[in-house]
Amino acid sequence: MGIPRFSTILEICSLLLAGGIGGYLAHQINLPMPYLVGSLVTTAVYAVTITHDQNRKIPFSKNARWGFMAVIGVMIGASFDQTLFGLLPQLWLSILGVLVYVPLIQFVGFQFFSRIGGYDLPTATFAAMPGGLIESVEMGVQAGGDVRILSVQHFSRIIMVVLIVPFAFFIWSGESVGSAAGQKMSELAWDQEDVVLIIGLAVVGVFVGKFLRLPVYHIIGPLLLSSLMHALGFIDISSPDWLLSVSQLVIGVGLGTAFSGITLKILAKTFGLGLVFVSFSLVIGLGFAWGLSNFLSLPTEDLFICFAIGGVTEMGLIALSLGINPVVVAVHHLFRISFTVLVGKQFFRRLSR
Repeated sequence: MGIPRFSTILEICSLLLAGGIGGYLAHQINLPMPYLVGSLVTTAVYAVTITHDQNRKIPFSKNARWGFMAVIGVMIGASFDQTLFGLLPQLWLSILGVLVYVPLIQFVGFQFFSRIGGYDLPTATFAAMPGGLIESVEMGVQAGGDVRILSVQHFSRIIMVVLIVPFAFFIWSGESVGSAAGQKMSELAWDQEDVVLIIGLAVVGVFVGKFLRLPVYHIIGPLLLSSLMHALGFIDISSPDWLLSVSQLVIGVGLGTAFSGITLKILAKTFGLGLVFVSFSLVIGLGFAWGLSNFLSLPTEDLFICFAIGGVTEMGLIALSLGINPVVVAVHHLFRISFTVLVGKQFFRRLSR
């Protein structure tokens, strides 16, 4: 790989600057998860504006976005403690709920994208998968689906969940979600050793996750490694808030650049379909959460985060902001993504026959 051209470096700096301005403005007006939401919105607008008629992609390192996702995975895992092992056996009923929820969303989503959206069989099948952005797009492309539609459809799914869920909680409770609400990953003072440990666990966790072939390994690997080390009492990391904000900024910018080279027609169609699909999924997820809360010791709000079809990183951040046990959220989303990949494969095989 050669050295990036000066124009590429300048464009990346411009993206980070645009994202930083968006994050700062979002923080000033107390938006939920401001440095993620603000940077995502401003970067997406910038990307669409300058490339919608040029059919080109804005360069932004996928490894940089994945790297900071790994960092957030470690910070989420740092909130785990010895209650981890005692809590897991209590979640079997809600895990059974996921076994029903995922195929239901997959089936309804396929019908919606094929009949209303007019997508072909592989594109409709893998656009309807309620999780696993990378896996969904890769499997869809291998099956002959449209890579542009699949990419934007799943990015729009995550973005809409990131935008809708925090605002829904804000309307419901009147409290902001994320760093706008004074979110802290740790109440203890941090030092340089904490930062070194976070980076080290992130790197090792990525390799472990890839070796074990975990879904979304760049997040799940560091999260599981960090949570296990903390649950066993081997380490106790204090995470700096500035690192959380920088991580959200880079992730938001990375998500925003995914919209470069997309025509306004495709963008409007995918977002319109995505809004209906996500809204339906969240309403059904809320129904599952309300029903299961009658049989579990967990409130509806906690279970709703577990059934929201967003990304693991974003749902983990929202859970931490709301004081919800991240163990519960991480377990459900890890299982949901793994089961979604299995259901998507089997669903497509049956339809192909």
